Amino acid sequence: MTFQSCVKIINEWDIVAARQLGRKISKEIGFGTVDQARITTAISELARNIFLYAGRGEICIEKVTESGKQGMIIVAKDKGPGIVDLRKVMQDGYTTSGGLGAGLPGVKRLMDSFDIESSIEGESKGTVITTTKWVR
Repeated sequence: MTFQSCVKIINEWDIVAARQLGRKISKEIGFGTVDQARITTAISELARNIFLYAGRGEICIEKVTESGKQGMIIVAKDKGPGIVDLRKVMQDGYTTSGGLGAGLPGVKRLMDSFDIESSIEGESKGTVITTTKWVR
């Protein structure tokens, strides 16, 4: 894994910065405009969740090549309170912020792979979401 760039999420402007970075990198890799929009939407949702629920964290983007395919990995990390019920937050329509409820299930649909780890106690308290998108 050769390239990684991170944006710290502390305020609302950082959500915009993370989106812009995602769009720039996805364009460099060769994603079409539709997939660029999917990627920036996913990044926006992940960064917004960090801002709303954890207060601070970071979005890291990594260019990857596997079996001749180009892609990108997006990791959203925070040391927030963690997610008590992962199954519930992965249900369509579930929201605690009064938003549309597309949230994490929406991110999962927009990306090619999606993994979430969350802990509500101890040293590992917080959430790490890892998503991948491949150029078609």
